Amino acid sequence: MEYRVEDLAAAAGIRVDTVRFYQAQGLLDRPRRVGRIAIYETLHLERLHRIRALSSEGFSLAQIRRLLEPEAPRAEDEPLLAALEAESRGEQTYSRAALAAEASVPEPLIVAVVAAGLMQPVEIDGEERYGESDLRMARSALSILEAGMPIDALLALAVRHAGNIREVCDAAIDLFDEHVRKSGPAASDPEAIAHIYRDILPQVTRLVALHFQRTLVNRALERVRRGGEDAALEHAIAATESGRLDVTWR
Repeated sequence: MEYRVEDLAAAAGIRVDTVRFYQAQGLLDRPRRVGRIAIYETLHLERLHRIRALSSEGFSLAQIRRLLEPEAPRAEDEPLLAALEAESRGEQTYSRAALAAEASVPEPLIVAVVAAGLMQPVEIDGEERYGESDLRMARSALSILEAGMPIDALLALAVRHAGNIREVCDAAIDLFDEHVRKSGPAASDPEAIAHIYRDILPQVTRLVALHFQRTLVNRALERVRRGGEDAALEHAIAATESGRLDVTWR
């Protein structure tokens, strides 16, 4: 069966801009075109139903993208899928307005951050919902902005960072798949694989955060040294050597 975008959105129970958003995120294949008209097919509708089902279960768009890759998840992967789902669920969720109010940031800022791909809300019953991690991100962003960072420059830098992070995360997932899930000592034990995932996720997160922090601090100190700002250097070294910069996870 063939659909125009309006018909496809209606059949899937979503808005037209949601269809286009999924396309932009790489979750939905582009339609074929007949002149200036975009034509969608039954496979597009089935894909949208699958995306909505996973989203309603609490999976993030990044996790949905992974699950919808050509190599479909196998039955033995269910414990790992459950671990992934647990990472996304079991926490309070917020509407966009509630998130903005809770974080004390303007709602248009949330809109801009989502448009830049820095936040990925899940869609539950046709509504975008945000989790605790989004709230922590919003509060951190507010603190940075209050320090005097211009929002346009900060967003541009964050988009560059997000693009790099996606590539690194994909490579890390490939490593996990190859050396743990498919050929590691626990490869024949799905429950063990899920346990390993739960155990190493916070460690990997902390490792990346500490490396980023240390690199940022060292680069900043090098710049202060080159500038000959002795007083600033003294204060900077004192701050970095204090315990106030410790990275925590949950």
